[in-house]
Amino acid sequence: MRIIAGRAKGHNLKAPKGLQTRPTQDRVRESIFNVLSNYGIHETTVLDLFSGTGAFALEAVSRGALRACCVDKATSRIIKDNIAHCHMEDAITVLPLTIQAAGAQLQGQQFDYIFSDPPYERGFVASTFEVIERYQLLKNDGMLIMEHHEKELLELPTGWSIVKEQQFGYTRVTYCVPYEA
Repeated sequence: MRIIAGRAKGHNLKAPKGLQTRPTQDRVRESIFNVLSNYGIHETTVLDLFSGTGAFALEAVSRGALRACCVDKATSRIIKDNIAHCHMEDAITVLPLTIQAAGAQLQGQQFDYIFSDPPYERGFVASTFEVIERYQLLKNDGMLIMEHHEKELLELPTGWSIVKEQQFGYTRVTYCVPYEA
């Protein structure tokens, strides 16, 4: 696993050993950033939930995002190592918390993009929407990029819409935006 483009292009990333973490494949991440290039990544803010290796936040900052925040209770040490390896300590913070605790801590901050790659089929998709809405973490013109299992039900809260979906084997990436009625 590596950074695909930008100032840290080619930097290899550490990943946790074992099967507890399922890092987003390079080709999936590249496809996501190809989609986001249509919306703009330069000078944005990014929240990476269930960060794993921190690859999404690292890729975003490498491509020009101003700052990013990684949230993962289990892998914060690896994320910090990857941030140091890519020399991005000035732009990325790590919260070694659950997404609920992180949401409470981040209340008052809003992000242009929120990426969430929770463990598959364990109910975290619904809790991601709940945390984002409760703490108002996404800007009105922002976007949530949700990576989830193709069989996992994605129920959008009232006022949200899907702008794009992509399929990669059993992995689905859904791009969601809130809109005002």
